[in-house]
Amino acid sequence: MNTTQRTPQPTVWPTLQADDAPALIDFLVGTVGFLRTAVYEDGDRVAHAQLDWPEGGGIMLGSAKPVDDDAGNWSLRPGSFGCYVVTERVDELYGRLVDAGVKILREIEDQPYGSREFAILDPEGNRWSFGTYAGEPRA
Repeated sequence: MNTTQRTPQPTVWPTLQADDAPALIDFLVGTVGFLRTAVYEDGDRVAHAQLDWPEGGGIMLGSAKPVDDDAGNWSLRPGSFGCYVVTERVDELYGRLVDAGVKILREIEDQPYGSREFAILDPEGNRWSFGTYAGEPRA
């Protein structure tokens, strides 16, 4: 009997678009700590990128396309994204981002629901919250 529990591959992928996708990828990988898993370029545009979070999960992003809500496309305006990222190293990450001069939206603080967390703004204007709250356990 195998008692090792394996974490399933992510099946929910937050997505965003950026005016300068290569610079955002550099920020998220080089400063924040995401892993550059795949980047597909089409000329000077990023057609698709997958960045994985070392502790699980990831995001997908690409270069911004014109937003036309009536055209049925699914383009998101740059800077309109928000994401919560779980980390066991919240204090270490906070210190590293402060040292790097990243814009802090909410200082690190213990929350009444048991999480320790903070929030930042990326160069595109997206909001990122990092904390220890990993969600409620499944029944």
